[in-house]
Amino acid sequence: MSTEESAPAASVATAAAVSDGVSRYPVAPGYRVNVRSGPGTQYRLIKTLPYDVKVAIYCQKPGESISGPYGTSNLWDNIADGQFVSDAYVNTGRDGYVAPRCS
Repeated sequence: MSTEESAPAASVATAAAVSDGVSRYPVAPGYRVNVRSGPGTQYRLIKTLPYDVKVAIYCQKPGESISGPYGTSNLWDNIADGQFVSDAYVNTGRDGYVAPRCS
C-alpha cells in the first residue's frame, strides 16, 4: 500500500503543490468524471478521467449547475487547455474559487 492510499482523509483533501505552481486536487473516490470542452454538459465530451486521479486546476469558470459528491456547484475547473470538469466532483476543500477565474 502506498503512502497516499493510507493517508488520512483530511490530508487527501489537501492540494499537492507541483513544480509549475499549480495545485492538484483529488477527484471524488469511486467516480470516473467526464471532461468537457466547456463549462456544461452541453459541451463536447473529450474524455473520462480514470478512478483516483488528482487534477490541476488552472482556472475556474461559472457554467451549468451540477450536483455531485461535494454538493451542487456552477463552477467548472479548467484542468488543461479546453478541458473542464465540474467542481462538484473535485475535492478542493472549500466552496467557491480556489484558482483564478478563466478569461
